[in-house]
Amino acid sequence: MDLVLCHTTADFDTLGAAVGLARLQPGVKIVLSGGSDPAVQDFLALYRDEYPLLEHRSVNPVQLRSLLVVDTQRRDRLGAAAPWLDQPQLNVTIYDHHPRAERDIAATQVYIEAVGATTTLVVEQLQAQQVQLTVAEATVMALGIHSDTGSLTYTNTTVRDAAALTWLMTQAASLSAIAQYINPGLSRSLQTLLSIALEQLQTEQVQGRSVAWVLLTTPDYIPGLSHLAAQLMTLTENDSLLVASRYRVETDGSGRLTIIGRSRTAEVDLNALLLPLGGGGHPQAAAVTLKTNNAGATLNQLLLQLKQQIPPPPTAQRLMSTPVRTIRPETTIEQAQQTLLRYGHSGLPVVNAGDRLVGIISRRDLDIALHHGFGHAPVKGYMSSPVKTIAPSTSLAEIEALMVSDDIGRLPVLVQDQLVGIVTRTDVLRQLHQLKQSSQLDFGVTQTPIQAQLEASLSPQLQTLLAQAAAHAQQRGWNLYLVGGAVRDLLLARPEAVALREFDLVVDGIDPDAAEAAGIELAQALQQTYPEAQLQIHGKFKTAALQWSKTSAVGTFEVDIATARTEFYPYPAANPEVEASSIRQDLYRRDFTINALAVRLTPGQASPNTERPTEGRAGNGKFQAGELLDFFKGLEDLKHKQIRVLHPNSFIEDPTRIFRAVRFAVRLGFGLNPRTEQYIRSAIASGIYDQIQAKTSKAPALQVRLRQELKYILQAPYWETALKWLADLTALECLHPNWKPRRSLWPELRLANRWFQCLGNFQQEAGVSRWEVLLEVLIIQLAPEYRAEVAQNLHLSANSVQRVQQLADVQAAIVRELAQDQRPSLVTRLLHQQDSLTLILTAAQSSLVIRRVIWSYLSDWAKRKPLLTGNDLKALGYLPGRHFKLILAALQAATLDGIVRDHPGAEAFLAQHYPLVKTS
Repeated sequence: MDLVLCHTTADFDTLGAAVGLARLQPGVKIVLSGGSDPAVQDFLALYRDEYPLLEHRSVNPVQLRSLLVVDTQRRDRLGAAAPWLDQPQLNVTIYDHHPRAERDIAATQVYIEAVGATTTLVVEQLQAQQVQLTVAEATVMALGIHSDTGSLTYTNTTVRDAAALTWLMTQAASLSAIAQYINPGLSRSLQTLLSIALEQLQTEQVQGRSVAWVLLTTPDYIPGLSHLAAQLMTLTENDSLLVASRYRVETDGSGRLTIIGRSRTAEVDLNALLLPLGGGGHPQAAAVTLKTNNAGATLNQLLLQLKQQIPPPPTAQRLMSTPVRTIRPETTIEQAQQTLLRYGHSGLPVVNAGDRLVGIISRRDLDIALHHGFGHAPVKGYMSSPVKTIAPSTSLAEIEALMVSDDIGRLPVLVQDQLVGIVTRTDVLRQLHQLKQSSQLDFGVTQTPIQAQLEASLSPQLQTLLAQAAAHAQQRGWNLYLVGGAVRDLLLARPEAVALREFDLVVDGIDPDAAEAAGIELAQALQQTYPEAQLQIHGKFKTAALQWSKTSAVGTFEVDIATARTEFYPYPAANPEVEASSIRQDLYRRDFTINALAVRLTPGQASPNTERPTEGRAGNGKFQAGELLDFFKGLEDLKHKQIRVLHPNSFIEDPTRIFRAVRFAVRLGFGLNPRTEQYIRSAIASGIYDQIQAKTSKAPALQVRLRQELKYILQAPYWETALKWLADLTALECLHPNWKPRRSLWPELRLANRWFQCLGNFQQEAGVSRWEVLLEVLIIQLAPEYRAEVAQNLHLSANSVQRVQQLADVQAAIVRELAQDQRPSLVTRLLHQQDSLTLILTAAQSSLVIRRVIWSYLSDWAKRKPLLTGNDLKALGYLPGRHFKLILAALQAATLDGIVRDHPGAEAFLAQHYPLVKTS
């Protein structure tokens, strides 16, 4: 008998990993060693029959041949199954994602790696063996990764977790089930406990971090306490939280104590904190249950240890750049501008003859002076003075607060009035994201010839697809190339490279008269080979696409085919005008060097248009080709992990490339090439986008195409990092020249995101996606008079335009009314007139008091079912009529306000307040 053992109080990660192992090793049964999380219990109530689960009592230990232990390395977490480990000649394998955890299980083989979820390790093996999963199997494994990575937001999350989750989505994991079970609603008892916890919660600032704690007392154990802790984190936005619940307290003070820990601080390790007490979990989420005679003392001791984990914050000494390039007050505007362009800076400190700081001038200041024709004037007339400065000991939190509150992009560092360094927004962002970047695996560019990489990384079906396309092109005397993202990912040798979702193919070397139709002709020919593929022709752009469904042999896949083209922008932010050209020009029109790589698929001599490829032919392999075209040093940029634009005017022509640059950089863990960043900042600072919007109503790159890029960013797990980077570049001003982030922007975005995810069926009710919610939060940073204009420019829905246009008035009315009376019945009567998204946006910009009321309404009061219905009134003897509505409304108000609590109370309420309505 072969078994997979889940640890006690099984969560989705241990269950998901166990289900995956049961698929890897047919015949293996799964044993839940002792209980499960409430959400897992609810899930298994529906899905239990989909998995090979076996009761503990049905196991005969003597018949055991092997045990696979998932998500733990300790015997005491296996409950009653722990003695099975002592059976002689037993093979034991451990799968876990806690490399630093103590292990007391003797194992024959171990798979222990630092990923966000144990399920990820199993999914990678399933993917490598090309196992096809059922919906139920993919769903529970996706739940495992979501739960242990905080839906890819915890700091222990890796690229491997995201890749595993992506693959599970291709296996048809149920999004509705994931949404249902990853954020289960609070039970009535937990809702009551949440209100108490919010009242009793204590907080303290430690090294710039907020630490919160609360000690609750209940008669018995409350299931789902971890969900209560998650809600507290959502509502209070503290960095670290300990929720303690004491129960079964005896007269001598002894009893049980459960402590749930949650943290958003990378330096805090809750697993290490609770492990000595017999608990554990993850650095950001852990729990322990123990016996104690003094719950308060135990909690205080843990708080002390938690605070000691928080290190002093980074200081300016660590962040600053030095030495600092400076100019004199007499330097002319033109000279200062040349210095900025030469060194790629966005501002320069101004010092006098004694090297004392007297001012600072930014690129924006210089642009304004040049615009008014004062290039010959000295900078002393345009510099900012006095200057906000900091000391080497100034903390990161203080620096960030200064930059946000005063909208300062750079802070000089002084020692005894001498300039010793400067800290910029980029320095701050780099430090804030250093941990995330350092945790990413250091993927290098593969040294394998590209043809061999194609054959090693692509499935046989995709290899055949490329070979068929190449054969059709060769028959017509054309050259065919695989270009763009697929080549980039293959060269990076990333795990996701083997799960490509599309190919971009470019045809070259054809008769110019037939150039426009070549992509369409090739697509039509390829469909003859693959009749199950759906053909889409884009006549305006002379391109075509073939799409395969997941039920086909190829699987869900898309191939876009175009003729090699060059493009011209008639004016900045317009759609480009394209015409047939060479492969080199086609690659040059692309956004970044890492996306301007191509692999030749057809054999024969190189086309005259290919110039000199970076690699020779790879030999007589499957494609009999394999030339890698790298005209713009894309390989070098891949090795140096940087995003580099192809030409200086790229961002002037197409501002969406700014957003793509940041999106690629964050997604791949790359940085922006310094010159590329300079081009971005120069393009924005030039004011060209403002001028274009003022001159023409047709600027697609600032309208519908900008919305598409924002959608890509806002629906990605890294949306916040990307937005902060864009904000530092001032790129979000592309929404509107008056767009400036309020100090509260980031808390507002996080709150809207968390509320949207937590409110259960909200997505279906509102008919919107998360990216639309976050985009509306960005839009309402503008003054009310500009909001509808921006929403219309971005081609948002009519509902969205109306919502952002009316939000200021709605919010003012809600705040005014709630300030007077917050009885649940009156709140419900007021708020039910608004859609849920309007209330989320209102909450994001309101005080904590208002947020709590709106949360109570959305999560509880609005969902309350009436105690009696019209049929109940008729059964009690009331005559039907329009007054029923008034009676039921009064009864519901009394119920919400706690005046009526049950059916007898409801009948008593009716007898007291509506005695004359009842018939004799």
